[in-house]
Amino acid sequence: MTRTRLCLLAASGSAALLIGAFFFQWLGYAPCKLCLWQRWPHGAAIAVGAVATVAAWRWLPYAGALAAIVTGGIGIYHTGVENGWWEGPTTCTSGGDLSGSAEDLLNQIMDAPLIRCDEVAWAFAGLSMATWNAILSFALAAIWITAARRSDGLPG
Repeated sequence: MTRTRLCLLAASGSAALLIGAFFFQWLGYAPCKLCLWQRWPHGAAIAVGAVATVAAWRWLPYAGALAAIVTGGIGIYHTGVENGWWEGPTTCTSGGDLSGSAEDLLNQIMDAPLIRCDEVAWAFAGLSMATWNAILSFALAAIWITAARRSDGLPG
């Protein structure tokens, strides 16, 4: 497979993952903050794939790989938050300091996010959407890196 086709394949994979995320959102699974963070690098990878169809810059597939690795990393972080391996951002997880006045506690409750990052909204084969995003994103990174190693007669 040519370098350009590999870039398009990887970018299409990111597009498919984004479409899947929007489909689940349409079904009523509202995204949490970390879910939204995972979407941005996919958008960047799609843009890199579009540029790769018209530009033959040697570094371009590495940019796509970086985007895929970043979203995969966020997916691993999110998986850890879901499983209680570490704490997530205080703006999207439960917990917090329960000391203080009743008014402080009420303010914490009122400021709590509606969609929490530390709860699995949907899972398949025992793996959450965040985990699937990480797995598939690292597979896409491998495709990007394969594309980067194909010179296809590129200059310098």
